[in-house]
Amino acid sequence: MTPEIATYSRYIREKIAQFDVAVSSLSEADLNRAPDFPGANSPFVIATHVLGNMRAWILGIVCGQELRRDRPAEFVSHGTYQQIRAAAFSLSSEIEAALEGLDANTLGDRFTPPQELWGEGTSVELQRREGFAHALEHAGIHLGHMHVTLELLKR
Repeated sequence: MTPEIATYSRYIREKIAQFDVAVSSLSEADLNRAPDFPGANSPFVIATHVLGNMRAWILGIVCGQELRRDRPAEFVSHGTYQQIRAAAFSLSSEIEAALEGLDANTLGDRFTPPQELWGEGTSVELQRREGFAHALEHAGIHLGHMHVTLELLKR
């Protein structure tokens, strides 16, 4: 793994771990409870969505693995901390293995990702490097959402 890919890998796995830590002390009820605020999501939904986005963007878009994403299901999900922890650990391992095999010479390649993996909006041409940046930005935004959600649940 090149230093550039290793850097992406480290930051991606750190973000995944931050979501695991954020929900680790919640009761199952709080994990699955959305704050009483229009459009708010539960911590479980937020974590599930971020893991789904990371899977789609890193494994599917950046690494070119064949996979499917059910984004709407992420927003109606519920479950246990053990499920989030297992999903986070599994995804971190999958990403580490996939990035071990990623050819650094392809990081500047331009391509249009499949719409199914893109998420909202219309997919546009990008470089693999931009895929890493998108996944990290998206996770960072939702980590902020997670912290706000956790504060609202304390009220």
